[in-house]
Amino acid sequence: MRSRLPTLDRYLLKQLIPPFAIALTTMLIALLLERLLVLFNHLASAGSSIATLITLLTDLLPHYMGLALPAALCIAVFLTIHRMSEHNELDALQAAHISLLRISVPYMKVGLLLGALSVLLYGYIQPVARYDYREGFYFARHTGWAPHLQSGMFASTSKHTMLTADYVDQGGSRLRRVFIREIMDDGTLKIITAPRGLLTISEIHAATELDLWDGYILKSKTPYLVGSTATITHFTHVARVIERAKKQNSFRGRGEDERELTLFELIHALHYGAPGISHLDLRAELDFRMARALAIPFIPLLTVAFAVGRKRRQSVLGQIALALILVGFNEAQLFGHSLAAAGNLPVWLAIWVPEIIFCAFCVYALLSRSQVLKGHGNAQAKARRAA
Repeated sequence: MRSRLPTLDRYLLKQLIPPFAIALTTMLIALLLERLLVLFNHLASAGSSIATLITLLTDLLPHYMGLALPAALCIAVFLTIHRMSEHNELDALQAAHISLLRISVPYMKVGLLLGALSVLLYGYIQPVARYDYREGFYFARHTGWAPHLQSGMFASTSKHTMLTADYVDQGGSRLRRVFIREIMDDGTLKIITAPRGLLTISEIHAATELDLWDGYILKSKTPYLVGSTATITHFTHVARVIERAKKQNSFRGRGEDERELTLFELIHALHYGAPGISHLDLRAELDFRMARALAIPFIPLLTVAFAVGRKRRQSVLGQIALALILVGFNEAQLFGHSLAAAGNLPVWLAIWVPEIIFCAFCVYALLSRSQVLKGHGNAQAKARRAA
């Protein structure tokens, strides 16, 4: 299978993979870092666990992947072509009658592949992940009893249970020298002591869970231990549900927001309608997703055209222009989506006209640059023959 791929394509793709992987990883980390800090503050105040934080970040990954993929492709192609231009590799290829358009072919194929993957990403993975994130965040903030304890404060976790700790950290989750008193329904007194404990939100039990280590449980049939036999039990670790919500408020179903619908669900809703979502919102969302995916294969064309420097030197203005064009196009897509959803402009004018202009400009930029380099190479060849 490898022999069917031309040697030039294999070389160009091999040069592309390392910068693409580095750029994609770096951008994902940078995009997730800001949201990580926000989520950490919210979940720490609610007493949620690290597992909940990791789950929510995983649900956010498809959203940021949709932003990072086109940018990483642009950066990787730019760095690869610019390096080849500086090292005179492009001059050697053009001397062998290999045009810039031919050099761009493997990167066009990568763009087509990423565009096809983006249809799956924008159409199916992102909508479901968006709903899962909202659902997980809702339960993390509203499930169970999430007290804000203070050191030495007595808290009634239920009608018959009292909890206190000599030391509580600022987040209210890590406890030291814990004391719990509970009176059972049959009048039995239960006292639990432990040197340390941890309060977390348990998604399994849908309640706040208290983990205790290396403590003791004392039980007595009478509340005041007068004339009764008490039993003392030592434990290494015990997990205790503080209080379960009497009525579980389930999160809303998926589909009340058009951004949570998959492609097939959007098409179905366009034909048969969706409760609470207007036809304009559905149409704008569907066309916006398709336009984003269709634009990705054209990004390498524009990048190659701007990456080749004149006389083996890359102008800083070219890099700035490339960034402004891509950022401006992304903002134009978002603005057009808003205008189409609000009914201020038709969908074809708000979304597809900027799309066509961008794609046509990408093709024009590469063809124009290829002709310029071809003419420059012919002039050099004639000068050598004349000499």
